[in-house]
Amino acid sequence: MTEDKTLNEEMLEIVKALSDKVEALEKTIYAKDSLLMKAGLVVTNSPTPTIDNSMSGVTTDVSTMDWSDIHKMVERAGGN
Repeated sequence: MTEDKTLNEEMLEIVKALSDKVEALEKTIYAKDSLLMKAGLVVTNSPTPTIDNSMSGVTTDVSTMDWSDIHKMVERAGGN
C-alpha cells in the first residue's frame, strides 16, 4: 500500500472488494442454472449467523438491504 492513503481509505477499499466478491458469489449461487444448487451442495434456507455488537454505535442491518443500497452506502462513506 502507498503511504499517501489513510487507514480509512484502505479499509474502505477492502470492504468494497469483499462486498463485490460476495455479490458475485450470491449471483452464482442463486442462478437458475446453478450446478451447486442442482447438486444439493447449497441450501438457500439455512440459518443466518448473527453477532451481538451492542457496544458499537449506530449500525445498519445490511442483511435486508439490496446490493444497490449497499453500494450507495459505501459511496456515501467515501468510496467511488
